[in-house]
Amino acid sequence: MTMSYRTQRTVILVSFLTVPLILLGMFSYYPAVHLVYYSFLQWDGLTDKTFVGLRNYKEIVTNAEYFGVLRNNLYYFAGGLLQTGFALYFAVVLNTRLRGRNVFRVILFLPYIMHSVAIVFMFQALYNSQYGTLNGLLDAIGFGNLRHDWLGDKDTVNYALAFVSMWKYMGLSMVIFLGSLQSIPSDLYEAARIDGASAMQQFWRITMPSIRKVLELLLLLTLTGALEAFEIPYIMMLGANGTDTFIMKTVEVAFQFQQVGLGSAMAVIMLIIVLGFVGLQRLLLRGGDDA
Repeated sequence: MTMSYRTQRTVILVSFLTVPLILLGMFSYYPAVHLVYYSFLQWDGLTDKTFVGLRNYKEIVTNAEYFGVLRNNLYYFAGGLLQTGFALYFAVVLNTRLRGRNVFRVILFLPYIMHSVAIVFMFQALYNSQYGTLNGLLDAIGFGNLRHDWLGDKDTVNYALAFVSMWKYMGLSMVIFLGSLQSIPSDLYEAARIDGASAMQQFWRITMPSIRKVLELLLLLTLTGALEAFEIPYIMMLGANGTDTFIMKTVEVAFQFQQVGLGSAMAVIMLIIVLGFVGLQRLLLRGGDDA
């Protein structure tokens, strides 16, 4: 039997959509439903499960040890804002006819494609209090009095870790900004120059409105990335010296202390926090669009 073109097109579209939807359901929605289910249990991951209702959530809300680590996530959020600002600056500079701009683009993007473990080893050598490169540089330029145990001091360790995260992900933000900048018609800038607009006026009147959606996206990724900070502080410090983030505490509770139900409840709360901030940002941005 010969199918019509419209029928063939429908079959092909449904076939291509079915497999991704099945995979999405298997590896995203199905585990998420089970996560919510586990959050109402007392379970060590091996023995019998005991239904405890909202007791896990009550313990999380009333115990400052769990929510207190969220303050460490603020360091990564502040670093993410700086990262976005630097990424925009370098994107604007490297979008001009700068000699060797492609080399600089590669250099700035390289940290993002490096493995996190390699980056941790690099910065452990950089921050080392005895033979670290940073302290050595301070000695070399006459600021030896600023030598410091960057990872051993609770007042500086989270700043140091947030800088590592900022250094790693800035290249990705820069490339995204570059793609957005290159989509702006050059005729707009030419017309602005003819009208006598300065470079700063062109930036605020043409560049910023044109890349607003991309900037909003990167700010959203910065917020969610800060809330979900895990790999760099975990690999470098393993939570020592007050460097726990909320995700690290969740993993510790669920797998090290074998309290899967409590860990699942913490994961659900983190999901609610992320969705809440995403919804709030979308509401504020939608209000800006309406205005």
